[in-house]
Amino acid sequence: MQQSPPQHVRRVERFIADHIGRPITLEELVEASGVSARALFDGFRRFRGCSPMAYLRSVRLDRVRQDLLAARDGETVTSIACRWGFYQFGRFAGQYRQAYGELPSETLRAGR
Repeated sequence: MQQSPPQHVRRVERFIADHIGRPITLEELVEASGVSARALFDGFRRFRGCSPMAYLRSVRLDRVRQDLLAARDGETVTSIACRWGFYQFGRFAGQYRQAYGELPSETLRAGR
């Protein structure tokens, strides 16, 4: 049976969900967690398999994907990526492809 994540991990996940539409720093995540940076990183690695910032990026990538699939005429990959805090488009496209196995432009076309 898998153990549930500790309270500090759940607090950070809630913080991310509540503030996803704005820039979030690692310092804010540590503060929201109520534990040290080391304990926060350890909790995320053990229970989510990634760092807190990688978790944040994955949540944002998921929001981009949802928006690409539901995009209206005139919306672009760039406008949607920027909405979720991605401004380095080459890096974003690589991260997106690694996560979903296709380019963001392919997702956009599939959603239309």
